[in-house]
Amino acid sequence: MDAALVPGVVVVTATALTLDEVREVLSSVTDPEIPVLTIEDMGILRSVDFERDGGVVVTITPTYSGCPAMEVIASDIVAALAGAGVEARVATTLSPAWTTDWMSNAGRAKLAAFGIAPPDRRADDPLSLVEEVRCPNCASTDVRVVSEFGSTACKRMMVCSECLEPFDHFKAI
Repeated sequence: MDAALVPGVVVVTATALTLDEVREVLSSVTDPEIPVLTIEDMGILRSVDFERDGGVVVTITPTYSGCPAMEVIASDIVAALAGAGVEARVATTLSPAWTTDWMSNAGRAKLAAFGIAPPDRRADDPLSLVEEVRCPNCASTDVRVVSEFGSTACKRMMVCSECLEPFDHFKAI
C-alpha cells in the first residue's frame, strides 16, 4: 500500500543529511500546547530512520490517543525537514504507549521554569502514581488540586498554599 494513503502518515521527499543533522533540524520542532518543549523533550520523538530512496521516516508517539496536537506536530516535522531539503514522512506508533517517564530531565526543568509543575514518579516504584508535586513558583509541596482538568487534558489545575499562586501540573501517566 502506498505510504501516502496510510492514515496517520504524512509524506514529503529527501536530500542527503546525516542522522545528526536530521535530529538537529527536529530539535526546532516544539509541542504546540507547550512551546518551551521540543518533541524530544516530551519523549514524543521515537525514531528517525532512512529509507532506501533517501527519504526519512520520523516515528512519533502521541501523549495520549486523540491528542489534538499530533497533527500539528506531524506537519511541523515535515515542514522543518522540507525546509532543510529533506523528504520525510511521519509515522505514528501507539505501542508502547507514551509515558511521562519518557520526558527528558531538560524537559522537566523547562516545564518548571515555564510555570508548569512537571510530572514525577517514585523511582522505587515506576508503576506508582504517587507524586510529590512542587509549586513551580516557590518549590513548596504544600499544594492542592483545584481541578483535575487544566488548560489541556494532560494537565490539572493546582494552587500553592504557601505563595497562593495557581499553576498547572502535568499529569504523570
